[in-house]
Amino acid sequence: MSPAAERAATLGATGDVASSAPAVAHPALPDYLERHYRWAYLEPRNARLFDRPGFLQLLLFGFYRRLSDAVLRSFAANDRQHLLQVGCVYGDLTLRLARQNGAGRLDVADVATVQLDLLRGKLSPDSPVTLHRRDATDLAFADASFDGVLLFFLLHEIPPAAQRRALAEALRVCRPGGRVVVIDYQRPHPLQPLRWLLPPLFRWLEPFALDFWTRPLTTLLDAPTGATVVASRSWFGGLYRQVTLTP
Repeated sequence: MSPAAERAATLGATGDVASSAPAVAHPALPDYLERHYRWAYLEPRNARLFDRPGFLQLLLFGFYRRLSDAVLRSFAANDRQHLLQVGCVYGDLTLRLARQNGAGRLDVADVATVQLDLLRGKLSPDSPVTLHRRDATDLAFADASFDGVLLFFLLHEIPPAAQRRALAEALRVCRPGGRVVVIDYQRPHPLQPLRWLLPPLFRWLEPFALDFWTRPLTTLLDAPTGATVVASRSWFGGLYRQVTLTP
C-alpha cells in the first residue's frame, strides 16, 4: 500500500472525531514494529487468526481471562469514567471494558492501522469507544485527559527508551488521583519452569522482553513524574505482574 493510500485508510479507520485532543498528524510506524512484529500485528491474515480469546488463553498459559478480569476490577470504581487503552488488545478485553464502563467513554490508541481496523470491526455502531492512530510514546492528548489508562502487555514489546516514554505519556494524560494500570511479564520465581523455558522463545520472537522482565517497572519512572505505586500483584509463579500507579 502506498503511503497516501495507507493514510487514507487510516483516516477512515480510526474514527478520531471525538478525540480528547486536536487533530494530529498520524505517526509513521516505528521501525521496531516493522522489523520485529510485522508477522504478529501488521499482516491482516495473521492478526485475524490471533484475535481470538481461545488463542490468547493458550498463549498466556490459561491466564488471559484471569488477567482480563484483573483489568476490569481495576477500573470498576464507577461506570462513567473516561478511560484510555494504549494499544489494541487481541481478544475481547476492549469490548468487556467498554461494556463495564457503561455511560463512560473508552478511547483506544494504536499506531498500526491493521490493529485499529480489526478492533473497529468488533465494535457496534453505537459503541462508546473512540479509536485514534497514535504512538504510545507521543499520545498527543492533553494533560490529565483521562480517569484511567491501561497498558496491557505493551511495554515488553517496545525498546527500553520507548518503554520509559510510553509510561511517562500514560502518566501525563492521566488525571491526578486516576490510575495507570500496567499488566505485563516479569521474571518468575526460580522454581517456575518457564523462567528457563521462555528465554529462547523471547530471543526469537520478543527481542525486548528479556531486558524488560529483569527490571522492576518502577525503574522506568522518571523522578519528575511524581508517580506513586498504589497496588502490585503477580500471578503464575511471578511470570505476570500488575502494577497500578497514580500520578
